[in-house]
Amino acid sequence: MASLLVLILLVACIIAGLVWYTASTARRVEAALPPRGSFIDIGGQRIHYVDAGGSGPAVVLIHGLGGNLLNFSYMVDKLADDFRVVLVDRPGSGYSTRPADASATLTAQAATLATLFRQLGLNRPILVGHSLGGALSLAIALDHPDCAGGLALIAPLTQAFEEVHDVFKGLMIGSPLLRKIIAWTVATPISIRQGPRLLQTVFAPEAVPSDFLIRGGGLLGRRPSTFVGASSDIVAINEVLPGYMARYQSLNISFAMLFGMGDEILDYRNHAEAMKVKLPALELELIEGGHMLPVTAPDRCVALVRRAAHKLGGVPALESDS
Repeated sequence: MASLLVLILLVACIIAGLVWYTASTARRVEAALPPRGSFIDIGGQRIHYVDAGGSGPAVVLIHGLGGNLLNFSYMVDKLADDFRVVLVDRPGSGYSTRPADASATLTAQAATLATLFRQLGLNRPILVGHSLGGALSLAIALDHPDCAGGLALIAPLTQAFEEVHDVFKGLMIGSPLLRKIIAWTVATPISIRQGPRLLQTVFAPEAVPSDFLIRGGGLLGRRPSTFVGASSDIVAINEVLPGYMARYQSLNISFAMLFGMGDEILDYRNHAEAMKVKLPALELELIEGGHMLPVTAPDRCVALVRRAAHKLGGVPALESDS
């Protein structure tokens, strides 16, 4: 009996230590990277966004799985002169919150962001979605056409998956309770230990910029809330994505896409060329590079946005784009 009590006490101490370490890490991360924008309450969710202003056409930047609005920091200054740039943390990501019982499906997230766009008075903005943010942009365009004037998608997720990439398998947790337990115990120390390898895979074949943890918001991935949000998102993707896939051919909107042929997270043949077959009018640009093009190829991403805006009569094309 005494040995059992000692064992229970030891386990309790280990768990308490992990919780303390996770909370301490989250506080340090948030001190280094506090919120940059404003908050708005939508359906029990507190959505964090940055409205950079500007008098040109509205452009909304929507990040991918486990990311945050700082992933677009390498692009913002290049867009600011010609556009009203709005960056948003998706529900449950960055500094946006999502109640534990709220749906994480693309449909639910699209409804939340559409409400945000309407409250901000955005007139059919160009949606610039990266990775999972691309799938969300497509959902917004299909479900809320008044909230999407054009699509400029960067390495977007467009097809349902049969199996997730190895680096994301640890997020496939169906139980909300287990997800929270892992988030508050082992997820943070594991992310610190394995973070460099994960980032190398996500950025491959390109190098991870030395300033990504701060400038690109990479540090925010060490918080338990990021783990919970990303796990909820990835588990929910296939719940509704096949339904959207069946509706892609109904899209009647200016649509451009940029994809890296060396992307190790999403295969351009499955997610870009397959979309081109369904939508021949899609303007598809394939380039050398990996998955994190908003960080590694910001000029190419900005050119994509400018071309999309030019088609809508929003801004003049650059000489190199005309």
